[in-house]
Amino acid sequence: MSAERFRPSVTVAAIVEHGGRFLLVEEETPEGLRLNNPAGHLEQGESPLEGVVREALEETARVFTPDALLGVYLSRFTRPLTGEDVTYLRIAFRGSVGDADPGRALDEGIVRTLWLTPDEIRASRSRHRSPLVLRCIEDHLAGIRHPLSTLVADDSLYVSRAEPGAAATP
Repeated sequence: MSAERFRPSVTVAAIVEHGGRFLLVEEETPEGLRLNNPAGHLEQGESPLEGVVREALEETARVFTPDALLGVYLSRFTRPLTGEDVTYLRIAFRGSVGDADPGRALDEGIVRTLWLTPDEIRASRSRHRSPLVLRCIEDHLAGIRHPLSTLVADDSLYVSRAEPGAAATP
């Protein structure tokens, strides 16, 4: 009997500070309204950089321009209603955003965007989607940054498995 393979959910997150405030989203979750960094699941065939730009746009209607890798984080969550046990691997980026596109709808489940101070974010800890919301902000405030080139997406990521010569699974 072989053990089930560990498969964390890979997410990407945008950490954006402007004028001493951080961009967050308020979103509907199975646990109620929660605050989160603009973030979401990485999709097959996209690099983490492409994923974070897409997710930030979908959730905030703003174009996100990453300027540094903040970090790679693991967290575990058990859904209170279902008992589902999920481990998240979050790749977080620092960067900036442009103005909101007023004609663009926010992603399904996103209620609104907010700009909050670090103290407001710390005070709302019980409403955070995960402990990584505050951890990423604290790491940003501590000046942590890594070059974007630290994270490499090989060209094989963009090759269809059906194409001749597609790279084998490592």
